[in-house]
Amino acid sequence: MTKKPLILVTNDDGINAAGIRTLISVMNTIGDVVVVAPDSPQSGMGHAITLNSTLYAEKVHIDNGPQKEFKCSGTPADCVKLAIRELLDRTPDLCVSGINHGSNSSINVIYSGTMSAAIEAGIEGIPAIGFSLLDYSWNANFEASKSYVKTITQEVLKNGIPNGIVLNVNIPNLPQINIKGIKVCRQAKANWVEEFDKRQTPQGKDYYWLTGKFVNLDHGEDTDEWALEHGYVSVVPSQFDLTAHHVIKNLKHWNLNE
Repeated sequence: MTKKPLILVTNDDGINAAGIRTLISVMNTIGDVVVVAPDSPQSGMGHAITLNSTLYAEKVHIDNGPQKEFKCSGTPADCVKLAIRELLDRTPDLCVSGINHGSNSSINVIYSGTMSAAIEAGIEGIPAIGFSLLDYSWNANFEASKSYVKTITQEVLKNGIPNGIVLNVNIPNLPQINIKGIKVCRQAKANWVEEFDKRQTPQGKDYYWLTGKFVNLDHGEDTDEWALEHGYVSVVPSQFDLTAHHVIKNLKHWNLNE
């Protein structure tokens, strides 16, 4: 009898979010599932970890989730660390994070708690995927995502992922009949043009709300933004080695030791 893969499921929207409940339901059809997810929303936390306060992990049972399910007081990266070091009996064969409520394409990957959880697993040598749906609504419909999540997950389990690489998967907010397929892409060159909405409390103290506009500066047809705009699921292989290897040779010509 073939042993089922052990799959760690986490997210950044919190353990009760519709996205992670959908992801759990798909993973339950593939392997043995353990959930370790934040007890409250942690969007935009990036790769933050908890250093100056205690961490808690409480066993819970939600809807028809797996037998081993924990809500954690920490960040998405904390959840993965705690799962691997304390809560799991063995190293998982795969870590999946999401399904995020909202895009993590292009520059958004830098800020994403969803992807940081996947990257944390990747650092530990565990194949990992971050899934996101381009719908920020708490009541987003994830039904069309299921088949793509399952296909990509099964291919990762079958083929593996090179060490140091995680997959960043974004799914357009379209009915399944309108999604054209899956494209492997590069990360688009895009960024947020940010502004702060400055206001005052009744006591006269200044406070700020971060606002902004997303600007795609990349007109290539091989990017995640192009794929999503044209109705495709985007898959970007991402790495956590941030070294700009192509610049090293130039820097060696600097007079750094004089």
